[in-house]
Amino acid sequence: MYWDVKKVRPLDDYQIYVELEDGRKGLFDLKPYLEHGVFRELKDKSYFRQVDVVFGAVTWPHEQDIAPETLLAGLKPVENSNAEQSA
Repeated sequence: MYWDVKKVRPLDDYQIYVELEDGRKGLFDLKPYLEHGVFRELKDKSYFRQVDVVFGAVTWPHEQDIAPETLLAGLKPVENSNAEQSA
């Protein structure tokens, strides 16, 4: 689908760089979620860096994921930037 994630990379300061199937690219900040439920585990930076794409969704090994609606609502668009290169 058009909102499926094809690439995700962890960045400093609890952000992720995301590329969607439709060509959009952006940054998503997870800091607002780190004190809530299962997302607390993401405060461990080594665990946070284990982010991956499973069936088009941003996920971590212990089944944390970002709903597509949440990702799209919070995605800060980027063009060719340092975020893409450092990701």
